[in-house]
Amino acid sequence: MGSACIKVTKYFLFLFNLLFFILGAVILGFGVWILADRSSFISVLQTSSSSLKVGASVFIGVGAVTMFMGFLGCIGAIKEVRCLLGLYFVFLLLILIVQVVAGVVFYFNMGKLKEEMGNIVTKLIEDYKDGQEDRLQDAWDYVQAQVRCCGWASFYNWTANAELMNRTRVTYPCSCEDEEDRGDLVKKGFCEAPGGNSTDGGNNPELWPVYREGCMEKVQVWLQENMGIILGVCVGVAVIEV
Repeated sequence: MGSACIKVTKYFLFLFNLLFFILGAVILGFGVWILADRSSFISVLQTSSSSLKVGASVFIGVGAVTMFMGFLGCIGAIKEVRCLLGLYFVFLLLILIVQVVAGVVFYFNMGKLKEEMGNIVTKLIEDYKDGQEDRLQDAWDYVQAQVRCCGWASFYNWTANAELMNRTRVTYPCSCEDEEDRGDLVKKGFCEAPGGNSTDGGNNPELWPVYREGCMEKVQVWLQENMGIILGVCVGVAVIEV
């Protein structure tokens, strides 16, 4: 009876650690995605935000250690190697502490991250150059086109761009254009409105054929949902570890 219980416990330990290995790979993948993404808002944020870079590095570190821990646990459980099981429990304790600390830090820095996002996008809009090949500009054009929004708080944010407002004809950010069927095509730079003759008031934003809603709320919801998934996976791993 005793040997049967030990055998059942051994295989349960193996299955739990196989799950750790898989979840560790998922957490590692999230970290790599944050650093490698080049076509969404994450690309804009991670280039300028130190907080997100640190967070991505933590995810990669936690994911790698969790995978290694799962590997040690699997081998130690099947082969009944005490040394590996000892290392396993040390790593288990360390990874649990790191996850709790990272979760607390991330939770209390959400407000700072949102503020940082606003500053980054506002600066990007002000410095946007027509016809310039720039990864950040391309990423923001992609966000505005896909999310169907314009500017940060509203399309009026673009009035802070001197190059755009110095145009004598009605000119607007191309990626903001309010189109019913734009497909996957993302326009870049500045576009002149059809029949956009020069006006006495210069480039009047009220005449722009663009989305009126800003991207702030939509981007924050998108970021919160994705970060919620990541934190959910981390909490799931921590619960299993306990």
